Amino acid sequence: MSEVRGQMAEVGGQNGLKDLPSSDEEWRRRLSPEAYAVLRQAGTERAFTGAYTDTEDPGLYRCGACGNPLFESDTKYHSGCGWPSFTEAVSPEAVELIEDRSHAMVRTEVRCARCGSHLGHVFDDGPRDRGGLRYCMNSVALDLEPEQTG
Repeated sequence: MSEVRGQMAEVGGQNGLKDLPSSDEEWRRRLSPEAYAVLRQAGTERAFTGAYTDTEDPGLYRCGACGNPLFESDTKYHSGCGWPSFTEAVSPEAVELIEDRSHAMVRTEVRCARCGSHLGHVFDDGPRDRGGLRYCMNSVALDLEPEQTG
């Protein structure tokens, strides 16, 4: 278990985590067609169309498929690329990085380390003063858990 934003991240439906489907059919039933295309088939939503592209609300971004904590809102920035961008994941264990040679390019794909869902890609053109990385994520691959106030 890891400590994230003062909450314990546990497997098994607690603390924002969802039970993992046991089949592709179950994923199809659970996710919208757009979310399924991105999360389970490594698709990409159109630039500047996602719900979180310009969001500045404080909170924790979780995997849209399984609820795994992925990014803190204070690591989000406006990169101008058309997708939500972050400088780092909540922990190295939250995401899995995979070489992606599709579309005649070499990129680094970012997947949820818990359920294996495609989230987006990471590039080395982020803010230099914040580590130099740009985690370029699909909005449909994320769920924002608003920061608790009060």
